[in-house]
Amino acid sequence: MDTSRAAEREEMVERQIEARGVTNSRVLHAMRTVPRHVFVPESHSREAYEDYPLPIGNGQTISQPYIVAVMTELLSPEIGDTILEIGTGSGYQAAVLAACNTTVISIERIPQVAEQAVKNLAAADVTNVRVIVTDGTLGYSDEGPYNGILITAGTPEIPKPLLDELADGGRLVAPVGDRAIQDLVRVKREGETYHTQRYGAVRFVPLIGTYGWRNEEKW
Repeated sequence: MDTSRAAEREEMVERQIEARGVTNSRVLHAMRTVPRHVFVPESHSREAYEDYPLPIGNGQTISQPYIVAVMTELLSPEIGDTILEIGTGSGYQAAVLAACNTTVISIERIPQVAEQAVKNLAAADVTNVRVIVTDGTLGYSDEGPYNGILITAGTPEIPKPLLDELADGGRLVAPVGDRAIQDLVRVKREGETYHTQRYGAVRFVPLIGTYGWRNEEKW
C-alpha cells in the first residue's frame, strides 16, 4: 500500500470516522491503510481525505470516507471471507474490503469505470480484488455463496439473485429506496430467513440493471 499522506488518513479516521462511532478495529485499520488519493481523479487529489463524495467520471462518485467505513462495519468482514461488491466505481470500497483480509469479487456495469478501477487497484498494490464487467443485479454465482454482499448504489429493492447468493450466516448491506433518498439496510441470512435492520438515510447514484432501475433518467 502507498504510505504517502498517512497523516491525512490518520486525521480522516480520527475526526470523520472514530469520532462518529465506528469502532471495528479491522475497518479502522483498513481506512488508515488504503490510499484514497489513488482512487480519485488527479483534479480532486487535494480533496481526497475530505468528508464528502467526489466525482470519478461517467456520472459516478466515490463515497465519502465515513459512509465507506460505516458500510464496511455493517458488513462485518471476517478474515478469509469472500465478498461480492456490486458497483466497483473507483475501486476504493473494494480496496477497503480487501484490506480487511477478504477476497473481493467486484461487479461494474460500465467498462470504462471498471478499467480505471483496475488501474487504481494496481497502483495501490491491491491483489485480492477481481473486477468483472456485467449486470451486478443478476449476481455472480461462479464464486458464491458469499459471506458478505455490498451494494454501492441505490436500489429500489434488494435484488433476489443477491439474496439467493448470500451464504447462511452472511450479511448484505445496501442503500434501498427511491432515486432521491435511500435507507441504509443490513440483511442477515439464517437458513431461509432474512433479518433486516435499517440504519438511516443515505443518497447514492442509482443501481442500474435487470433487478434495479431500468434506465438512467435524472434522479
